[in-house]
Amino acid sequence: MNRLLLLSIMAIVGVLIISIPLLNNQLANAGSTKKIQFTQTITSSQDPGLGHNTEQMAIILPPNSGSIYHGSITYSSSQPVQIVVLHQIDKSDSKGQPIWTVDNNTFYALTTIDSNSNSGSLDFTGSAIGLHSTNSSQFTATVSVDGWIRVITPEVGQTTPLPTENYTIKLVKSTIPVQIPMHEGIVNGKTVYYIITDSSNELVANTISDKQNWKVHLSPVLAHAPLISFGNMFVFTNGITGNGTDGYQDDVLSFTPSDKQYSPLSKVVEVSWNIGRGPFILNSTQAILDANMTGKIRLVVTDTIMNTPEIIWDNGALNVRTNKVLSDQTSYLGGQVLDINMDNMTATFVGHRGWGPDGKTIYYIITSGTPEGPTQTMKIQNVPSLSILESSSRDLYHFANGLQGAGPFGYQEGISSAQPGDSTYSPICKVSIITWNDPHNAKILENKNDIDYEISSGEITVQEASVLDKNYILDCPIIDNP
Repeated sequence: MNRLLLLSIMAIVGVLIISIPLLNNQLANAGSTKKIQFTQTITSSQDPGLGHNTEQMAIILPPNSGSIYHGSITYSSSQPVQIVVLHQIDKSDSKGQPIWTVDNNTFYALTTIDSNSNSGSLDFTGSAIGLHSTNSSQFTATVSVDGWIRVITPEVGQTTPLPTENYTIKLVKSTIPVQIPMHEGIVNGKTVYYIITDSSNELVANTISDKQNWKVHLSPVLAHAPLISFGNMFVFTNGITGNGTDGYQDDVLSFTPSDKQYSPLSKVVEVSWNIGRGPFILNSTQAILDANMTGKIRLVVTDTIMNTPEIIWDNGALNVRTNKVLSDQTSYLGGQVLDINMDNMTATFVGHRGWGPDGKTIYYIITSGTPEGPTQTMKIQNVPSLSILESSSRDLYHFANGLQGAGPFGYQEGISSAQPGDSTYSPICKVSIITWNDPHNAKILENKNDIDYEISSGEITVQEASVLDKNYILDCPIIDNP
């Protein structure tokens, strides 16, 4: 009977191992240590331990002879559960302590953390870890694990990898709604609405962040953008009180996305009224230049470049998704705007989850891009001027094969070469494609070092994404992690 029970348990554990896709194949090897990182929803079954047949167990990291797990776990369960950590021990050491066994031959010391809660987190080290309930009814839990498995016996690392194309990475909140305040401006006498996400000037970034109660990130590299890659944004420093950036009349911008010269980047030009020569509303670039020529105003061209993508303009607007339910399969299709609310002056974008260069979670939005093919697919504005911003962009790496996930091509989420706080951070992205030379060897990559390592190992090929010899460039600013 014990042999039949053991075979049954081994089958259960086998299924569990298959259901934990990142355990053996997806993560970077470091000698005899392997990275483990996944998020998964699991359902409990009868606890296979002897004497526990009226209880429920959901094994998260199964017993794997000769291996030790360590890391952290976070869970959310449909009913209060305990976290159990198993430590393999000799049978001779089993007396005098809580144990768990399925066959009275292999024994585990049992550590129970009874939080009596539906959610929690824990740093752990052990031979196995699971969620447990003394209640006989099944429970469902969503679990995130970030840790390592240390292989003690050589044969453990010799398992035949399963096809990684069948594996799926499920990260918590792979897409989120991102609500951003809009500003009202003027182009050629017509009202436009735009957002401000980044500035090359730290003082300007902080000032606007405070005013709009939404973080504008510093991007020093924008100050070096080519001259033909941006328009002007005229900001009034005195005159008629209004909703402009400095508290006076609305800012005046050079172009709208309907114009071939349009760019989401704007160079700030300060406009000051001379004493006794005004003020009155100036509603176009030409009106401002005329007023400057006649001595009514004074212009100061600053070195500040801001990312100011327009949301609504004369006879146009960014495409609003008809399907507002976000999923891993559709987040890059059908438009990047979930809602434009004129009452509270906000635009809500799809926020895409990815990794920063150091492996930290980032979220970014997409406002426009080039060339036309990819932009049509995503239903975003095609902005040809972005093509000359390669020198002022950061790299955004996406995957063409490997582990299935929420990336734009159906594989794992992307990795950014820079993030806010880095001197090389830019809201403009140049997309590169990572291809696993053998998809069966694919593992999850989380940072730039992982990419460099796999390149040096010959496991991946990285190429700049292009369509008809035109690089794939996006305006994809990183936003604060909500």
